Amino acid sequence: MTTPRTVAVIVGSLRKGSFSRITAKALAGLAPANLKLEIVEIGDLALYNEDVEKEGPPAAWTAFRDQVRAADAVLFVTPEYNRSVPGALKNAIDVGSRPYGKSCWAGKPGAVVSVSPGAMGAFGANHHLRQSLVFLDVATLQQPEAYVGHIATLFDEAGQITNEGTKGFLTGFMASFASWIEAVLGRA
Repeated sequence: MTTPRTVAVIVGSLRKGSFSRITAKALAGLAPANLKLEIVEIGDLALYNEDVEKEGPPAAWTAFRDQVRAADAVLFVTPEYNRSVPGALKNAIDVGSRPYGKSCWAGKPGAVVSVSPGAMGAFGANHHLRQSLVFLDVATLQQPEAYVGHIATLFDEAGQITNEGTKGFLTGFMASFASWIEAVLGRA
């Protein structure tokens, strides 16, 4: 058996019991055997400041960059705050993109799953994130798109998906992402 591709999972919400985190864990369970998903935490990242970078980056920034850089691919699972990404997620993107010319994101295959208790499935956050990913040279899976609405109704207390349609969709999404990773890395 070949070594599984490693996927750095960036969860946009800092709340331990967030729907984004529950979804990220569920996606790890639905992923094909050739993918190994690992959540890379963003809660300890100080706000990006170029002056701090010049003085010597904080250990949390360096650890974050190293974890993302070591992964084969990246998966973002995010809620929507005010029609965009949460500030902590945007900060993580900025921390990973610096110092200039040494972005840990560049060239990686990626995907976005956005979740919301509302009907739109965090559409705004998904598309704002995609704008940043274009600039960061993350080859983002275009189809299928994953906007998961009514997220509060889709899991039981143990974090298991209770809606078979959603489970089937997310299983297919992860299979498509695995194929996308191979296609992108095969071009490298």
